[in-house]
Amino acid sequence: MFQFRLLTAAAAVALAAGLSAAPAWSADQADGAGVPKMTPQEFNQAKDIFFERCAGCHGVLRTGATGPNITPKVTRALGYDGVKAFINNGSPAGMPNWGTSGQLTPTQVDLMARYVMQDVPQPPEFGLPDMMKTWKVIVPVDKRPKTKENNLDIKNLFSVTLRDAGEVALIDGDSKKIVNIIKTGYAVHISRMSASGRYLYVIGRDAKIDLIDLWMKVPDKVAEIKIGMEARSVETSKMKGWEDKIAIAGDYWPPQFVIMDGATLKPLKVVSTRGMTVDTQVYHPEPRVASIVASHFHPEFVVNVKEIGKVKLVDYSDLQNLKITTIDAARYLHDGGFDRTGRYFLVAANASDKVVVIDTKTDKLVKIIEVGDKPHPGRGANFIDPQYGPVWATSDLGDDKVWLIGTDPVHHKDKAWKVVRTLTGLGGGALFIKTNPHSHNLWIDDPLNPDPADHHSVAVYDVRHLDKGFQKIDIAALAGLGDEKDARVVEPEYNEDGNEVWFSVWNGKDKQSAIVVLDDKTHKLKAVIKDPHLVTPTGKFNVYNTQYDIY
Repeated sequence: MFQFRLLTAAAAVALAAGLSAAPAWSADQADGAGVPKMTPQEFNQAKDIFFERCAGCHGVLRTGATGPNITPKVTRALGYDGVKAFINNGSPAGMPNWGTSGQLTPTQVDLMARYVMQDVPQPPEFGLPDMMKTWKVIVPVDKRPKTKENNLDIKNLFSVTLRDAGEVALIDGDSKKIVNIIKTGYAVHISRMSASGRYLYVIGRDAKIDLIDLWMKVPDKVAEIKIGMEARSVETSKMKGWEDKIAIAGDYWPPQFVIMDGATLKPLKVVSTRGMTVDTQVYHPEPRVASIVASHFHPEFVVNVKEIGKVKLVDYSDLQNLKITTIDAARYLHDGGFDRTGRYFLVAANASDKVVVIDTKTDKLVKIIEVGDKPHPGRGANFIDPQYGPVWATSDLGDDKVWLIGTDPVHHKDKAWKVVRTLTGLGGGALFIKTNPHSHNLWIDDPLNPDPADHHSVAVYDVRHLDKGFQKIDIAALAGLGDEKDARVVEPEYNEDGNEVWFSVWNGKDKQSAIVVLDDKTHKLKAVIKDPHLVTPTGKFNVYNTQYDIY
């Protein structure tokens, strides 16, 4: 019951009991005993907050995945006071302390406690005609640069998510100067590079995709489209001969993925992911598309479908006769990355406490590995363990562990696809873990931990001496913001050369945020990037590392 320890014991039991509750498809307002009343204005305001802050973990239908089921069957059993306490205080397992952190006002905490006790509103579908109404080619392909028109070292450019501003900042990794601020969808989740390194694709949680041409004199948008109501993932074709030709994006709602022309974002094929769960084999109405990666061995995308626990290998070579290979894996597939060879894809089934290994050369399941409480690797970290050889690592949302999995079935066959070592990080609430082929360091953040001493800091291990434990570095203090009480440090990212590591100091949207750059070797401060435009910076994606799947 670690996740619910901030609730009363009775409330925790009620919440846990509802984890398998069926989704409630019903009207906007409930009229039952004990259900708090809401005005239409309050209800609509709460729907917006839920979309922006809550749906990613709990689902549009509130049936849960990374976060627990919070349908009315569960929340009404908890009661208003129990729900309000959970929203206000959060949990060490990854639920943010929305109230005590100041991210939601007391009025908004009250609003959300009442909202999640109402019946779940039916979200709209979003098909090809809806997408076509939003599709816009801003600069036609034949009007774009024939050669690079700027002097930027594009490979050392960073795409930085400015979450609450609905923008990305392109920052020059050499000068640490902002090159351009580009209006995008809300809360860009990831940035992905085309195989050539020319085009940058960003997708917001509102399912808006923006295509940015990095060859322009000032890199900017050349096309855009909205593919649904909520989304997280975008990727482009990497197979030789298919570079930059095809793009794909996955929706959280409606549950589907969309294949597009890589240069214009014109939608070509929409495929639903609704279906049966891998374990109980019952129908699920909301199987969201989580991470997507592009195979280096076949003209395929690896599409991870969260709630039903299936991996879809989508062959993009013939869209008219679309071929999809389905691999039964584990429920709640979320995020992951390749091993150091680029052949094996390791993805966290986070609410199942597992890591799934897929061989993208043979298109087969390799192993399902038990790990800790809600693994959340980002793309993970690849390095050489001094005792066990090549490993891939993930940290956890729900506990303080870091799991090292052997990835070399040739020279370390007896260690391959097994947990070979477990490290201890700062605490529950880690989101990202990162290293680099040129580094001996392993960096782990802890932004969702409720303790400021932890969510202001990062842990760093020397991978050559893992038995010596980690060094704790207070990144928020290095930012020198003056008011970093509510700030959270998130997502280490390396520069092209692998000798700098960048951290976001994510403060409130009405406060100063910053990016802190450390010398990777000495751990000394190299730079602090501050600018009024850096509003709630979160994810940072170095072009070179993103282009070549280096992590």
